Amino acid sequence: MLLTIDIGNTNVTLGLYEGETLGPRWRLATDHQRMADEYGILLISLLTHAQLDASRVQGIALASVVPPLTGVFVQACEGFLGQSPFVVDAGVKTGVRIRYDDPKSVGADRVVDAAAVQKLYGGPACVVDLGTATTFDAISAEGDYLGGAIAPGIGIAADALFQRTAKLTKVDLVRPPTAIGRNTVHAIQSGLIFGHVGLIEGMVARFRAELGPSMKVIATGGLAGLIASETKCIDIIAPWLTLDGLRIVWELNHRTAPGG
Repeated sequence: MLLTIDIGNTNVTLGLYEGETLGPRWRLATDHQRMADEYGILLISLLTHAQLDASRVQGIALASVVPPLTGVFVQACEGFLGQSPFVVDAGVKTGVRIRYDDPKSVGADRVVDAAAVQKLYGGPACVVDLGTATTFDAISAEGDYLGGAIAPGIGIAADALFQRTAKLTKVDLVRPPTAIGRNTVHAIQSGLIFGHVGLIEGMVARFRAELGPSMKVIATGGLAGLIASETKCIDIIAPWLTLDGLRIVWELNHRTAPGG
């Protein structure tokens, strides 16, 4: 089995693949204070809960946008699973041509997302990743990564309202009954959720004007389902897109040559 690990600013997403099939998967809160041993014990606990022995993990693929935690997870995997992870970074073969001004500045998660789109859906496409930031990535008809846009995520916006205002409180990120809030909680929820939908619809329209009318829109990230239910502009919901991309990049770099 292949263990895939995506380390984000808010969540660490993990999944186990048997061939191309994604089995058990988990989302954990990113904790900068955990030590390698703590993460190692957590990895073993997740496998045990899934009734799997650690020896069944034959490979580990890792993408990270949190550099301090990259080494922590490498140590955890080496110490508790007995393997060094394959870390997607600059210089790794991904099958994706990066057309960014500075290719090395593109986050590993965005590159493996592009690899997944190229393999599974084809271009042209716009990937909307609803994470700590809400990112929009453009994939050409040829599967090239062209660039994108970065906006504050819903969670960041919610935290800013709470921290920078005297009377507004934190709210659950759930759909309010109506766009016109009848109380402060519903008013905030409307602004956060429906306002974010408006942001996404506007950006998708702009990307389509540049990529062409055949552009697919693929939503990923923990809030993809919530946002997709409020708009018709999203064609595909792929909450585990980054894990799929990690599997694809892993296979590209570990494929046995004919006769080898």
